[in-house]
Parts: sequence; C-alpha cells; structure tokens
Amino acid sequence: MSIKNEQRRIPREPSTQGIEYRRLGRSELVVSNIGFGASPLGNVFGKTDPDGGKRAVHCAIENGITFFDVSPYYGLTLAEERLGDALVGYRDQIILATKCGRYGEDRFDFSANTISAGLEDSLRRLKTDHVDLLQVHDVEFGDLAQIVHETIPAMRKLQEQGKTRAIGITGYPLRALTRIAESIPVDTILTYCRYNLMITDMDEILTPVAIEEDIGLINASVLNMGLLTERGAPDWHPALPEIREAGKRAVDLCSRRGVSLPAIAIRFALDHPCVSSTLVGMSSVQHVYETIDALTARSDIELMEEIRAILKPVLNSVWVSGRPENQ
Repeated sequence: MSIKNEQRRIPREPSTQGIEYRRLGRSELVVSNIGFGASPLGNVFGKTDPDGGKRAVHCAIENGITFFDVSPYYGLTLAEERLGDALVGYRDQIILATKCGRYGEDRFDFSANTISAGLEDSLRRLKTDHVDLLQVHDVEFGDLAQIVHETIPAMRKLQEQGKTRAIGITGYPLRALTRIAESIPVDTILTYCRYNLMITDMDEILTPVAIEEDIGLINASVLNMGLLTERGAPDWHPALPEIREAGKRAVDLCSRRGVSLPAIAIRFALDHPCVSSTLVGMSSVQHVYETIDALTARSDIELMEEIRAILKPVLNSVWVSGRPENQ
C-alpha cells in the first residue's frame, strides 16, 4: 500500500531538536510527534527511581514533548500516581492521555459504571479535573459489541461532562481495532508492537482505516516492548524464542558498530507519515535525550540492510493477545 503524507502538521515554532506538532485526527488535540510513554514510571520494565522519573517528565516538557500517555494498569496505578506528582505545575503545558477498562493482569471491566468510576479514580491520581484523551485499554480482552454499544457511549457522556476532550481505543490485534472503528466513531487509535523494525503490518490493516475515517493514529512500543533494546525483553514478553534471539542479534550487531539499535528503531518509527505521535517509554533524563536525539540521527543504509537481514526470518511475526474471537 502506498501511504500518502496526509497527517496534518500544525504550524508551531519547532523545538531545536526538530520535534513537530500534529493534530490527532478529527479531534482538536495537537500533540508532539514524540510521546512520553509513562508505563516505565510504574516499574513495568524494571524498578524506576521515582525522582529520576519526575526529572524525566520535566525534562521532556522543557524540550518540547507535549503528549503523555499512561494507564491505571501500569504498575497497578503506580504510573498514574507518579505522573500526577510530576505534572504538578506543568499540567496546562501538556496533552494528557490515560486509559480505562483494564485494571490488572486479568482484571477487565468495560461496563459504563466502571468506566465512569475508574476515570474519577484516575483523575485523583493524576491530580487534574480532566484528561485530554480517554482510551479503552486493550479492547481485545473485552466483548467488542459491549465496547461499541456500552463502553464508548459512556465515554462520550464523560466527554460531554468535560472529563475528557477526546476518546479512543487501544489494542494489539489490528482487526479488532478496525471492527470497532468502522462500527462507531472514535477520535484516536493506539496500537502497539505493530509498526517497528520487526513488524509493519499496521499499514496493511489499520492505517488505511485511520486515514479514511480521519482518526488520529498513535504508534506505541516501537522497541517491541524491549526486544530491540540492550536490556532485552522482560520475562513476561509473549514473543517466541526465535523472535527474542533475532532482536538480540540485531542489538549485538549495532553494539559492535558503536551505534544504538533503539535510536535506529525510534528514527524508523518517527518517519511514518500518518502517525500523529510515536510513544516511547521513558523513565530517566537520559532516556528523554536519547529519544530526542533520534530525531536528528542519520541513517546508515548499509547497517540498516544488515539489520533487516537479521530480522527478516521473523518479520511480521505476531502473538495471540486477548479473546480468541478477537484475533
């Protein structure tokens, strides 16, 4: 599929690092093309220093990152609590997104009452009276009919009450996301681990729908939840051993060349013309600067070809997530 550069860029003074600002689909929200993924603040990928996390939030804002994404699921509310603390005095400078419907490893509740009560709890933790974007978290673990006919209408009521400015959906199986988006209007779609150096099937299934419906597209986990990092994937990662091994080999290749595979992977994802914001997990000032540096990184064509050769055997490999009927 040939993708046209249809993402609307917003006229605004760019940062010295080259950060751009883009509208989230049909919504009124304008976000930085790099988004601050706050899941690491909840110790999702390892223990995070709370003070270091707070400094990372402040550093990101001071360097032009305006989009922050979190969820009550990350660290079982810890990420929201820490982000809320860090945003005191900064809230009006950013676009804040959180999620609803998933509250634990196996705890899902997409009912209208829980969505409403859950947002109130999130607002208290985030120390704000509203979020800018409220998203259904991991739709594939729910009944898609319930999400269409109950969950999203409940979120629209919260929008009417001024508790959120826009609503969206998130998940891993792309068909589940498109089925919802084609059934009821949503402002944004966040997908993860479906567009990065190891997989690009987002463009085959989801991107055309987002363009057609003018839905803001958010790309998350561009390091494939740790597969494309020096530390490697956490134990809970669902990828098969051969996928993990391919990621490790690509990391080792870049290490021998004295370059960072995460920087290359982030640069690759940021080049997508139709994504409003690319979320990158950050928990330290160093992470913030490394992510921003990727904006101005130059591509080594020969090295990229070697990386592609290593990853080719596992290219576009996926895993099962959610209910069988939602795959």
